[in-house]
Amino acid sequence: MTGQRPDNMSEADRAQIKEFFIRERGYWRPWTDTMLQACPGFVEQYAHYAGYPARTGPLSPRMVELIYVALDSSSSHLFASGLQTHMRRAIEVGATQSDIFDVLHLVAIQGAASVCQAANILAECSGLHAEEALDERLQARINQLPEEHALSLLSIARMDPGYAEALLDLVEYGRPAAGGLTPSERSLVQLALHACFTAFNPEATRQIIVAALAQGVSRAELLQAIQLGAHLSVHGTALGADTFRAISQPPAPSPES
Repeated sequence: MTGQRPDNMSEADRAQIKEFFIRERGYWRPWTDTMLQACPGFVEQYAHYAGYPARTGPLSPRMVELIYVALDSSSSHLFASGLQTHMRRAIEVGATQSDIFDVLHLVAIQGAASVCQAANILAECSGLHAEEALDERLQARINQLPEEHALSLLSIARMDPGYAEALLDLVEYGRPAAGGLTPSERSLVQLALHACFTAFNPEATRQIIVAALAQGVSRAELLQAIQLGAHLSVHGTALGADTFRAISQPPAPSPES
């Protein structure tokens, strides 16, 4: 890294920053080119900041890229160009088709945690009693649900057992039939989804952390999964840089009458 202020930077300095950014982040886009000319210090420091967790954390490159796939494909973000970059990279570093579609399955059920939490509030406010009877088979299915899904289903199952059954079917049978993620890897992906600022869910985050620690996932691994979500905020910077470039370009000449 150059460590210089923008007004002291030569084109060689900027080229060095570009190389560093690509090495750390694995891509180069028109917005980064705009930022390199207008604010090269940002490009340099962002590459160091965003690359730090992947460079120093304990998760494998495969797991890092699968978490990025989850974050970019999440309905709270839907960032197609980043998804293409990280899905391609995930495959390059060893992720299988089953891994990818296991992640996309978790993305699909992300919103169910908030539905269950809201249903718990509805049950409390409307006077639904926790001791009200629940079908024994449905109760058994709920009891067998892995804790890393962070789905509190009892209230919604009492109010709408059909919905609870449909959700359990999606959770149990919607993922790839063979291969895919281990339970602890699913915990890491779901922690990243629920801890990310784009859809922060403190209750689900706490439940997933407790489940993951019980699975033997280390604090350092959990922290890295949390840290990776911060990078999504740069997509706002990218939008701003692209907009600035668009409005700064001279208008096209009017056609002659």
